[in-house]
Amino acid sequence: MRANASPDAWTIVIPVKSPSLAKTRLAPEVGPDERAALARAFAADTIAAALAARGVGRVLVVGDDATLAGDAEFVAEPLVRGLGPAIADGVAAARRHGPAAVGVLLGDLPALRPDALAAALDAAAGHPLAFVRDADGTGTTLATARAGEPFEPRFGHDSAERHAAAGFAELEASDPGAWPTLRRDVDTAGALAEAALLGVGRATQAEFGRLAASLPWLTAAR
Repeated sequence: MRANASPDAWTIVIPVKSPSLAKTRLAPEVGPDERAALARAFAADTIAAALAARGVGRVLVVGDDATLAGDAEFVAEPLVRGLGPAIADGVAAARRHGPAAVGVLLGDLPALRPDALAAALDAAAGHPLAFVRDADGTGTTLATARAGEPFEPRFGHDSAERHAAAGFAELEASDPGAWPTLRRDVDTAGALAEAALLGVGRATQAEFGRLAASLPWLTAAR
C-alpha cells in the first residue's frame, strides 16, 4: 500500500494476459508481434492510470509475466486457467490481510485517465457492488465491491447483463457518454481507432509511432 494511502483506499486488481496470447481479435489487421507489443502497451498505460488515480491505495497485477506489473504489485497466476480464476486469486490477495474495497479493472484501457477512474470509484463507494459497462454495451471494464462485501465478478461473455442480474449497480447508467476513457476497452481495430481518438497513454502512443509504417489506417485515425 502507498505510504500515504488512507485506510479506506481502494485496491485495484488488473488481470493481464501474456502479450503473446492477447488481442487475437486484432489479427485481421495486426500481425502477432505488433499485437503483443500493443497488448503490453495497453497494460502499461492502464496500470499507470490506476496507480495515479486518487483514492487508490494498491494496484495488483495478476498474470504470468512479472515484467508487466511495473510499479504495481504482482500476483503470479497463469491466465491460461481462465479470467475467472485469475480474478479470484487477485481479489483474495487484495483481502489477504483483512477487508478491503476492491475494484477489478480490465488491462486493455489504453486511453484511461486517472480522473475518470477516481470518479467511478467515488460513485462506486455508494453501492455494495457496482460496475461500469464498456463502450460496446455488453461488456464490463470495472467491477467493484466495498470492504466486507462478498465479491464474485462476472467478467466474460455478456458480463454487463450478468453483473446487473447479480445485483451490481450500474454506474452512470443514465449517461452512456460518461467516462469514455474508462469505457473504451480494445479488442478490435475499430475500438483501437476510437481509443486513439480519445488520446492514449505514453506506452501506447510510443507503439503507435513505432507501428505507423505498418498500420497506416491507425495513423489516419489519430
